[in-house]
Amino acid sequence: MLRRIGGLFGAVLLLTGVAGCARRGPEAGQDASQAAGTTVYVAARVRTLDADRPVVTALAVREGKVLATGTKEEVLAAAGEGARVVDLGDATVVPGLTDSHGHLAGLGGGLVSVDLEGTPTKAEAVARVTGAPQTAYQGEWLIGNGWDQNDWPEKAFPSRTELDAKYPTTPVALTRVDGHALWVNSEALRRAKIGRDTKDPAGGRILRGPDGEPTGVLVDNAMDLVFAVLPPPSEAQHEARLRAALERCAKAGLTGVHDAGMDLRTFRLLQRWDAEGKLPLRVYAMADGQTAERETYLKDGPFQGKMLTLRAVKLMLDGALGSRGAALHKDYSDEPGHKGLLLLSPEEYERRAAAFMGKGFQVCTHAIGDRANTLVLDALTRAAEATGSKDGRHRVEHAQVMRLEDIDRLGKNGFIASVQPTHATSDMPWAEARVGPERIRGAYAWQRLKASGAVLALGSDFPVEHPDVLGGLYAARTRQDVQGQPSAGWYADQRLSGQEALEGFTVGAAYASFAEGQRGRLKPGMDADFVALSVDPVDAPPAALPGAQVRLTVVAGAEVYRAPGT
Repeated sequence: MLRRIGGLFGAVLLLTGVAGCARRGPEAGQDASQAAGTTVYVAARVRTLDADRPVVTALAVREGKVLATGTKEEVLAAAGEGARVVDLGDATVVPGLTDSHGHLAGLGGGLVSVDLEGTPTKAEAVARVTGAPQTAYQGEWLIGNGWDQNDWPEKAFPSRTELDAKYPTTPVALTRVDGHALWVNSEALRRAKIGRDTKDPAGGRILRGPDGEPTGVLVDNAMDLVFAVLPPPSEAQHEARLRAALERCAKAGLTGVHDAGMDLRTFRLLQRWDAEGKLPLRVYAMADGQTAERETYLKDGPFQGKMLTLRAVKLMLDGALGSRGAALHKDYSDEPGHKGLLLLSPEEYERRAAAFMGKGFQVCTHAIGDRANTLVLDALTRAAEATGSKDGRHRVEHAQVMRLEDIDRLGKNGFIASVQPTHATSDMPWAEARVGPERIRGAYAWQRLKASGAVLALGSDFPVEHPDVLGGLYAARTRQDVQGQPSAGWYADQRLSGQEALEGFTVGAAYASFAEGQRGRLKPGMDADFVALSVDPVDAPPAALPGAQVRLTVVAGAEVYRAPGT
């Protein structure tokens, strides 16, 4: 869901990287020197997602691969004498958890900018801005993110006047929680040359008051008018925010991230870190297909490194539901006369999709509204047939509001549904007001998507949501907020079982990135990516998940995060 906001931010934390995985580990019965390079992990349970041995109590790791799974005795025998043994006590070990839709640059920046998430009033949001840390400045600009007018009593968009009172000469740019609207002050408008006579760009809205003057809120492509004059972060800021984001993900229990729309500068940095053995997590990058940088990605083609893969492109067809930018077939139920925005024309979208398919890229498309989803399915089907890319595992990112017939088409045509469980629980207080009681039946409809035959790849869309995967597992199983509301779950027939939710963050994510042969399960010969949790995400009461602990995160056999005291 997040738009191109990576350039807004800087960060200050550091992370030590690890090398990528080595060759496949040898079998049991090796000499002492080989055994000495083996680690045996013992836990209350290990959920392997291997049909042959779904639940065991130990696994052995050698040279970045799973050597053996089974009982402690079986695994120790396979490991040989001299193996290191780690007793994880009552923890549950699961295959490496992957966020199938996140934004590393945005996450890193959000860690040090003005945090407006959860502000209960507009006044509180302004108060947080006035208390901004120095790290929230990018050049002369003051940057923040996370506001949501739906959380405020008036439910109305803010205006530049509240910011002008505090910052008459400093440009201020504050991104909405979904990344699809920008709240700015008059100085920011002045520098971007946005005034009464500025026309709305295609796929964007400049909100205006009764006098025709811009109010200070820009939606979707109108945000680019400000981004064009915003100074980029320094190289030091850029590197630090990426390190901060990777550290945060490892702490959350993520062994991999599908980065949904990576700018070229970030990709080049991660390429360098990957070559130097400094990339601690697996990153499946989607090239940014919205900007002119797409031409460089097309020219260079896919890339495969040790921990970094680029073989997908991210395109954005519409906006977000919260800012009424999602493209609908019929009017918004709470704004008659408005059907949302298309960020690309259908013709341009199909042209770009076909061009990337022709170069061997998987096409991943942001589609929130039901009209956008219809257009995506139409265009991808035609482009796949024209380019011979029918088995390209093309993805619909969010697949959020869909006509029931389009849900069936998505699965039958082999497309992947990349969905984010916490979007449903964040949006449920107001989503039905946007689309009404009929269209909501096809919204956040995970079980309907599964019934269509679609593979679900689960994620968070961080920093729109938190990268904490335990919260995603909870939302998937309950469709409730952390207070347990609504008591029966919001459209509870669409919630996932514990097993289905875990599979969405593991085997579903692996399949969505063409890695099902290497990751997603814990089987001998597969990558040693796994996470130790304080609860069993499948059988534990769902209410235990939000407060649970990530105790250990292991990527390619290397421990990239260990909780204090573990």
